[in-house]
Amino acid sequence: MKNKRNTFDIIISGGGLSGSLMALSLADLKKADGSLLSIAIVEATKPTATERGEQETTPTESAQCNAVNKESRVSGKDNSTSSLFDARVLALSHGSASYLKKMGVWQHLSSDACAIEKIDISDKGYYGKARIEAQEHGVSALGYVIEMALIGQAQLKELASKNNIHWFTPDSIVDIHWQGSTLNSDELKASTEQVAVVLGSEQILHANLLLACDGVNSPCRKLAGIKTNHSDYQQVALITNVATKNSHQHKAFERFTKSGPIAMLPLAKLSSQSRIDVSGDSRCSLVWTMLPEQREEILALSDHDFKQTLEREFGSWLGEITHVGKRNVFPLVLLQAEQQTYHRMALIGNASHTIHPIAGQGFNLGLRDVQQMRELIEKSLQEQKDIGRFASLNEYAQKRQQDQKQVIQLTDSLVTLFSNDFMPLVAGRNVGLKVMNYFSPIKNTLVNKLMGY
Repeated sequence: MKNKRNTFDIIISGGGLSGSLMALSLADLKKADGSLLSIAIVEATKPTATERGEQETTPTESAQCNAVNKESRVSGKDNSTSSLFDARVLALSHGSASYLKKMGVWQHLSSDACAIEKIDISDKGYYGKARIEAQEHGVSALGYVIEMALIGQAQLKELASKNNIHWFTPDSIVDIHWQGSTLNSDELKASTEQVAVVLGSEQILHANLLLACDGVNSPCRKLAGIKTNHSDYQQVALITNVATKNSHQHKAFERFTKSGPIAMLPLAKLSSQSRIDVSGDSRCSLVWTMLPEQREEILALSDHDFKQTLEREFGSWLGEITHVGKRNVFPLVLLQAEQQTYHRMALIGNASHTIHPIAGQGFNLGLRDVQQMRELIEKSLQEQKDIGRFASLNEYAQKRQQDQKQVIQLTDSLVTLFSNDFMPLVAGRNVGLKVMNYFSPIKNTLVNKLMGY
């Protein structure tokens, strides 16, 4: 997509979940002259009309398409033609849902989001059990579970009405030039107030600030020469949608087994238009962490054998597994950027940190990056200061450091504690689960972090 304009206030690399939310968060901020910020989004995958909230079909065709898409959400099969948003689900914290409401996104999601009212934690073969209930903490839901694609589509739908958002897609940033560039071309030289980026299409864009929302393999992070610390957990996550005989009753399960932690997250009811026989609240998203060598064995199982294996490991909490969808496997790593900012540039979300899914905090942590960056840009605009200045970016890095450190330590500790058969650790974690039920300070600290506060 060619765009004649080449100078903006902000360039966002990546138009996925973090990038589109970052753009939406900044879209209504005004400069001293009363004009809105001009924002460029550079994204390698062009969103489909459906993802942008546009209608390509007749109303009848659209209804039929919606029914098929709803049905695909049982099986986990992806009927879309774009890979901008994949078929995984996200556990949104209470705080994340509140922010999406503020951004106008939640109105498109509420009917498809399933509230988590309770969380049951157990250790297979041992006595340790714990329960967390929303009502104990004065809220109606601890969080919500929803398909990633639906969040992305809702964000793009809100962005579609923003005239100050300019898309460069399909395109990507292939080079970045900061202050002191030695290139001869005047067009490429970035002034002290700007950063210049070169796109794969050979267009050159300038801005006061570059926000890298371009994922775990962030091109901007690599172009800036920012190093990362990388830890391979030697685990993979098998993800699929399942349906069960018994209703989940808005309860999430975290089940620790010798083969790895199993998370069963409640999903919303299917539309009555669905042709798949799944009744009531019986649809769940499964995240099963296992060793890499188990991957091929599990993927090779027939659906019948997979259901039996899952029932044996998960237990009878939800009764028989009646349906199972497409199984996908993802490697699990911990990645941390050694620095979160560079000259007129900041890393957001997975570009800065990628964590284990054991506590379901990855997207929530990135969303808080977005919130913090929005607050600091708004502060700079109110004070009529340069939005890309060092002091502001340094403040962003400092304010995000503690939250990121706490969440990374929490998830890393849970992986160590619950993926280990060493008997002293097994005994200790079971005592811990029992104590958590009766010792409010421990439970409250954990719940507040899981809720995003």
